Amino acid sequence: MIEFKSVSKIYDNNVKALSDVNITIDSGEFVFLVGPSGAGKSTFIKMILKEVDPTNGTITVAGQDLSEISRGKTPYYRRKIGMVFQDFRLIPTLNVYENVAFAMKVVEASPKEIRRRVPMVLSLVGLSHKYKMFPNELSGGEQQRVSLARAIVNNPSVLICDEPTGNLDPQTASEIMELLEDINSAGTTILMATHAQEIVNDMKKRVIAIDKGEIVRDEERGRYTDED
Repeated sequence: MIEFKSVSKIYDNNVKALSDVNITIDSGEFVFLVGPSGAGKSTFIKMILKEVDPTNGTITVAGQDLSEISRGKTPYYRRKIGMVFQDFRLIPTLNVYENVAFAMKVVEASPKEIRRRVPMVLSLVGLSHKYKMFPNELSGGEQQRVSLARAIVNNPSVLICDEPTGNLDPQTASEIMELLEDINSAGTTILMATHAQEIVNDMKKRVIAIDKGEIVRDEERGRYTDED
């Protein structure tokens, strides 16, 4: 699903963000991306989203070489990818239903498909009864559930989660992780960048550790160690 071949990134200020990275993430995998701040995790994610191009090497997502996608076609490519952020990024003037429906309108889904799909996804994340509420009327955990619903409503091939539990209490974070595991079990590839050591160790998924732009560890059923 995602493949980095000899990928390096040097920014204009001569900062090396990634150095000769070689990684393959298979379809249906659940992978944690860990490492200290400034290690290269954000650049890794931005490259998958084609927000940043590599200085060297090739990146392939769902069989497509990202270097062959023109700037004009990039928004269409990104429709294959769901994104969940630490700060939710919901539209405050839209209610729950409208926030999720907005993601479908962007890809020009039909009104009929929106009416069918949005209630189904809200049911999946346990928010059917709050579809008329606005973001400021929801708890942090509920807002993240809306963010998750919005990210998966278009059936993405890949779901990228950037610190999705960072603003949540431990119980709510656990509930969000259960939802992510359900989404992964249904076939969606998940890449989650996180500093949440306890979550990583409880989940026992693949762990890719980055430090100073290099992959320093790649383990199945890995752990987040104090060195990460």
